[in-house]
Amino acid sequence: MSTAHRGGLAKFNMDEIMNCMHCGFCLPACPTYRETGLESQSPRGRIALMKGVANGQLAIDPEFEKNMYACLGCRACETACPAGVSYGSLVETAREVVEDDKKSGARQPFLRRLMFDHVFPYPERVRAAGTALWAAQSLGLQELANKTGLIRLLPREMAEMQQAVDRIASPKERKQRKPVMQAEGEAALKIGLFTGCVMDVMYFETNQATARLLTKAGCDVVFIEGQGCCGALHAHAGEKEGAIRLAKRNIAACEQADVDLIVNNAGGCGAALKEYHHWFHDHPEWRDRACAFVAKVRDAGELLAELPPLTFTKPLHARVTYQDSCHLAHGQGIRNQPRQLLKSIPGLELAEMNGADSCCGSAGIYNITNFDMSMHILDGKMEHVKETKAQIIATSNPGCLLQMKKGILRAGLEGKVEAVHLMDLLDRAL
Repeated sequence: MSTAHRGGLAKFNMDEIMNCMHCGFCLPACPTYRETGLESQSPRGRIALMKGVANGQLAIDPEFEKNMYACLGCRACETACPAGVSYGSLVETAREVVEDDKKSGARQPFLRRLMFDHVFPYPERVRAAGTALWAAQSLGLQELANKTGLIRLLPREMAEMQQAVDRIASPKERKQRKPVMQAEGEAALKIGLFTGCVMDVMYFETNQATARLLTKAGCDVVFIEGQGCCGALHAHAGEKEGAIRLAKRNIAACEQADVDLIVNNAGGCGAALKEYHHWFHDHPEWRDRACAFVAKVRDAGELLAELPPLTFTKPLHARVTYQDSCHLAHGQGIRNQPRQLLKSIPGLELAEMNGADSCCGSAGIYNITNFDMSMHILDGKMEHVKETKAQIIATSNPGCLLQMKKGILRAGLEGKVEAVHLMDLLDRAL
């Protein structure tokens, strides 16, 4: 058995792999299986491949890598699974095994190393990238590149997705943010707002809206100093040690802030934050600290639904449909609270979408790494949106929001349908 295979056997949780009964309940829930009909593109099939690698019966080859990375990681299979198999952690381990095997051999792609080692771990560099994008927008360079066709110099996936990027907050706007926002009235809770990395650049105003909502609900809101990327993208991409380093930094920063709760507004980030304790099996000195951190984590919609009802003064006369964030619905089990909040807005009509909790195809950076499959899934999603006759698509994750904006463009619904983060929509009605 090769070193790589021995590593695979050690990393995989064989008890979890053996929990899979191969019953097939996951098949209709899996977007890639529905699209391809291939067993190797299903959770059941991928777990069988993992078992083969873990036992040394299969090689960690390009075919295994392709099947593991074709997965969206939406975790709809976990909701469908009668045995409660933790598929999300299994596929992350499979990708970790793939990346470890690649590191021991061929040189890793430059762009991957740049992003995971030299950009995402450094909040100031993420902000600098955001400033560069803001400058390009402000100077009209993005619009010019689109009009002249220069945008085609970018890889096709990036050229397509940039069309859905909203206006980036200016450096001045970001610097004006106060480190603490006081509650209206007597504060019931001291909240640490987890701002994320890309979220705080691309959707800065959504973070501000979230803070305003929490202050209206009677919370002091602290923008915790020293926080950074949650590590979800690293974990999903098999960069587990990098994810753990980021988790340690966030745990330490939140301990220093001494807050009652840690609140986030991104379904994908929230799922990672709530699973930090699972990342520290080999780091016993951090496990108790991670458990204490996880006990404080709440999604913004989850918490607002628990707090005294907000008083909305501005009716929103619109038909709205809600697109579940996969990691909010399947990863965190939060489904009713966002809908409860939407129904509390005067004048709003909630229209349920067929397959609302089925992945939109965003899945972190899947719409860049697996663009064609992502767009195929998105086009199907937009057909369901059309059926609702909604004027607004609300969602609770930045990746889903960007994907929905792209879907509106692809479906020819620009000017007729708007995609809005749940927190921004609630903020409008205050």
